[in-house]
Amino acid sequence: MLSTTDLTIIASQVRRDIIRMVHGAASGHPGGSLGAADFLVALYFTIMRPDPNKFCMDGTNEDLFFLSNGHISPAWYSVLARYGFLKLTELETFRKLETRLQGHPSVLDGAPGIRIASGSLGQGLSVALGAAISKKLNGDKHTVYCLMGDGELQEGQNWEAFMFAAAKGIDNIIATVDYNKKQIDGPVDKVLSLGDLKAKLEAFDWQVLEMNGNDMADILDHLTEAKKQLNRGKPVIIIMHTQMGYGVDYMMDNHEWHGVPPNDEQAVRALEQIEETMGDF
Repeated sequence: MLSTTDLTIIASQVRRDIIRMVHGAASGHPGGSLGAADFLVALYFTIMRPDPNKFCMDGTNEDLFFLSNGHISPAWYSVLARYGFLKLTELETFRKLETRLQGHPSVLDGAPGIRIASGSLGQGLSVALGAAISKKLNGDKHTVYCLMGDGELQEGQNWEAFMFAAAKGIDNIIATVDYNKKQIDGPVDKVLSLGDLKAKLEAFDWQVLEMNGNDMADILDHLTEAKKQLNRGKPVIIIMHTQMGYGVDYMMDNHEWHGVPPNDEQAVRALEQIEETMGDF
């Protein structure tokens, strides 16, 4: 089992990958990707621990992950590569012509580890619930995970899904909201406030946890606790507090870095702040 120090080392390299990918493509979404890196590393390397050599689209007898906020694909692609689903050199193709690593995840060319095209915000939870129901019907005891952005909770489809999951007792899912409170047009509270998000989710009859998504120990503690809450009649959700652009001082808590690539000078500054721990691709 990897220690929190080991996982933090991996997450640091993932952040370097994100900067290099988005800078290399001169396109992409660094802010949310940097903020979610710790969570994705913890999920794959400690909680799910899938076998890259046995990937199949139907996901039978294994935990499943669905990325709803698909614009943070750089973080996911890096984790998939560092875990063994992809060759590291493929990260160089991010957002390039004929790549499997498109700006939003795609299944068109069969990149291993990816089961749905995502990035049309608001849809991921519905897909994850479908997978969770399928597992229940098939007697599959594994867990379904879904990561959503906070801005996409302004989409009504999510709230239908929240209502459906509780009403049908879908209790083999752990959803997570990346609550960095920033979206492309500004602070979430100014664009369309979510109000008391925890109270709303509890009112929809979900089991709600909260954690610091940029603290590896806290992530592990809460993901472990979330697993203990499964199979008790309620779906489980974690409100994950993160900082957009975490690890790069000029990006942190700045919504303007939602979808803007760093230029040459900015990329150098960012990489100077993030330790190289496992070797760049």
